[in-house]
Amino acid sequence: MRVAAIQMNSGADVDANLKLADRLLADAAADDVRLAVLPENFALMAKKSRDKAAHAEVPDRGPIQEFLADASRRHGMWIVAGSMPLVSPEAERVFGACPVYDDSGKQQACYLKMHLFDVKLPDLEESYQESWSMYPGDALACVATPLGKIGLTICYDVRFPEMFRRLVDQGATAFTVPAAFTKVTGLAHWHVLLRARAIENLAYVIAAGQYGEHPDKRTTFGHSMIIDPWGRILAEQAEGNCHVAAEVDPQLPSKIRAEFPALANRRLEKA
Repeated sequence: MRVAAIQMNSGADVDANLKLADRLLADAAADDVRLAVLPENFALMAKKSRDKAAHAEVPDRGPIQEFLADASRRHGMWIVAGSMPLVSPEAERVFGACPVYDDSGKQQACYLKMHLFDVKLPDLEESYQESWSMYPGDALACVATPLGKIGLTICYDVRFPEMFRRLVDQGATAFTVPAAFTKVTGLAHWHVLLRARAIENLAYVIAAGQYGEHPDKRTTFGHSMIIDPWGRILAEQAEGNCHVAAEVDPQLPSKIRAEFPALANRRLEKA
């Protein structure tokens, strides 16, 4: 089957972002893609982080979720919807939510970003405090799709390998990593982290990124890519609003895991 990572340069205009996402999803559908992954914050890269609260939706209601349900139905594809703002227990903070829609427009899962990007980049006057505007989720999420069981993650989650291993224990044979990776950290770590998560778990990784400069002056890395369970990059695009597509074999993770049984050879400390 054919899958795609959608790469975008989203801004502060939700309507414009949704129109761009729809055009790129249509391009992917014309390329026979059956499952597409949107980037983190695909619907809104706000000028100020707390501006997201004004666009936060309740589950299963609101223009962003209506768009996603309609788009998946119209284009006849599964959509892993990057991340979008959902209401949280605190009015000024939002969940970063990744809903998943099947090709009939029905929501099959929704993951709430667990790891929030609270960092000061070394040797640079650049810092991020996602917890100021975002509320963390507290549960893992896997969803059965035509590609197999997908473990859902968002951006900063990629730095926590224990999360990916727990998703494998829940049956994941692929991971989606929608992201808005900074250019600085992307240059240093994006490829090695994504390939490591694929190699150590013998699983596909579909990573959909934001790219370029955004209204908050952040510059994101792009380089959306699809990686196979042996760590090979099947497709990659550095920049541009585009879809990055590749043919994948849903049976390949099981085949490689049987031939190279690293997961079966795990030895854990006894309690």
